[in-house]
Amino acid sequence: MIDAQVVIEPLDGKTKAGRAAFVDVGRRFADETPHSVPQLRSEQLELLDPERNPLFEHADVQLFIARRGGKPVGRIAACVDRLMLEMRPEQGFGPGTGIFGYFDAEDQPAAEALLAAAEDWLRARGMTRVLGPISLSMWEEPGLLVAGHDHSPTVLMGHHPARYQSYIESAGYEVAKRLFTYELDVSEDFPPLVRRIVQSGRRNPRICIRPVDHANYTQDVRTVLHILNDAWSNNWGFVPFTEREIEYGAKKLKPLVREELTRIAELDGKPVAFMLALPDINEPLARIGGKLFPFGWITMLRWLRKPRARTARVPLMGVLKEFHNSRLASQLAFMMISEIREDTTRVNGTTRGEIGWILDDNQGMIAIADTIESRINREYAIYRKTL
Repeated sequence: MIDAQVVIEPLDGKTKAGRAAFVDVGRRFADETPHSVPQLRSEQLELLDPERNPLFEHADVQLFIARRGGKPVGRIAACVDRLMLEMRPEQGFGPGTGIFGYFDAEDQPAAEALLAAAEDWLRARGMTRVLGPISLSMWEEPGLLVAGHDHSPTVLMGHHPARYQSYIESAGYEVAKRLFTYELDVSEDFPPLVRRIVQSGRRNPRICIRPVDHANYTQDVRTVLHILNDAWSNNWGFVPFTEREIEYGAKKLKPLVREELTRIAELDGKPVAFMLALPDINEPLARIGGKLFPFGWITMLRWLRKPRARTARVPLMGVLKEFHNSRLASQLAFMMISEIREDTTRVNGTTRGEIGWILDDNQGMIAIADTIESRINREYAIYRKTL
């Protein structure tokens, strides 16, 4: 039963005041959550700005805050993404599917009221099922953390209190998909089998593995994201990048895209695969508390110029569909990750790697993660419910 003392306040996300109120509630919850890493407020505000984030060109979003006695006790966003509606239902989304995200709640009654408000908003727009939490894209922060609460997340990964799982499941949601991240010690070389596969590939004159060229950065990033659109097109939860999102993503990632952490694989001169690793910007963000002022900007500027990071995360990799399930695909993956491991340990002092997220049924990527002797360190769940 919904707590009558909880009042749900819809916010106008088109206004600075509405976005600021929503973001600041989330930041308060993050501050109270062990191992959470405070993010830059300006970045969080930008992601919700319809004038700056091209997601809003194909998505309608409603922000809500829950209050009890005037005090904020939670927040949630409901979203109808028209590109999601065009996807095949067997891939997770499809006609009638809305999502919720940016979910925070002080207690079960607040959670129930927030989820009900999001569901009512989606139902009023013709949605018949809901997935979440997805904030607000599969390319941003998908899923609720359900295992791995005892350590901080890496760059672009969410972190949530353990109690949220019971809040969502008690509201009638069931798990639709699980996402895993894998960690490994990169200070040591890979097993002999991997080294043999890599050496074999290096002797193949048809294969060229190269870093992203910063002199040709925009074109290389477009190449990477176009490969991604093809490589992931049959995956559960896939929604293609639009041209505007490719441009936006290239600009946002530029400070973190390093030659020692990226590889594009070419076959006979044609780009066919890529791997992108990012230095863990959460490490300096934790030191400055997510605040650029008064002196945090100095720390961040120095770090971005030479991002020495204990951890590097591989958030994205892909091989063109025509090579899926081939020996070449796995060989290219091992070659790229091996070169990145060698370079980032030397240049950035990296000792720990993280791969993911990886879908629980992506047998190809799970096999690669197992072969390089990594282990699951965090698990996320995306839930579904019929409206």
